[in-house]
Amino acid sequence: MSVKKLALFAFLFSFYVGLAQNTALFNQATEHYNKGEYAQAIQNYEQILENGEHSAALYFNLGNCYYKLDEIGPSIYFYEKALLLKPNDSEILNNLRYAQNMRLDAIEEMPKTDLGRVYTNFVNMLSFDQWAYSAIFLIILFVLLYLAYFFLRYATQKRIAFIVSIFSLILGAFCVLIAYLQYQNFKKDNPAIVYSSEVKITSEPNNNSEVVFTLHEGTKVNILEQLNDWKKIRLADGKTGWLKSDNLKLLKDF
Repeated sequence: MSVKKLALFAFLFSFYVGLAQNTALFNQATEHYNKGEYAQAIQNYEQILENGEHSAALYFNLGNCYYKLDEIGPSIYFYEKALLLKPNDSEILNNLRYAQNMRLDAIEEMPKTDLGRVYTNFVNMLSFDQWAYSAIFLIILFVLLYLAYFFLRYATQKRIAFIVSIFSLILGAFCVLIAYLQYQNFKKDNPAIVYSSEVKITSEPNNNSEVVFTLHEGTKVNILEQLNDWKKIRLADGKTGWLKSDNLKLLKDF
């Protein structure tokens, strides 16, 4: 057997073993959860993360475990991570709202116009990679139907194939545009969750500056910039300030 074949065999074998191990860990975690053994379930889920697997279901289950343990910061953190991978999922959103209701900080989002809300809801129906996959599917469909246009014998069939192919091309281009816009928004935002039970937000990145407000565990912020071990944040209501980096946990760390 050649070196290349041996390497391929070793890769496929390790992939299969890793997949089987993660499946076993996930099933064991589910059993622990059903028995109310939430700490043990968390250990299993975290082992899957350490093995390099990330999924909305995995983060969602971790959020549920921490919620059952009344650890609001971690539960919100993992629900938010699940939402990044599966935007607008009703079950994730529902559980996230329950966890958010247990926070000490009640932050009102800046109002959006009706058009802005419609646009945001539509764009967030899928993640940017899902929009991209949809575009690829539609472009392939366009190519197949366009080829069919030349090979079909009857005029009616040719007309249908041509019209549907052009429609697929237009939809594919639209999906590419949406994927690009959402990816730009994804890069622009740098969300994080406050992990400290209480943290004072200052006007400048030093311990001697004025305290402008206080935040508590589980509050979501957006990081604007960093200076040494300080981060400047913005809240959903538009307030800004500085805090030490170790009080936060980034959501886009996968």
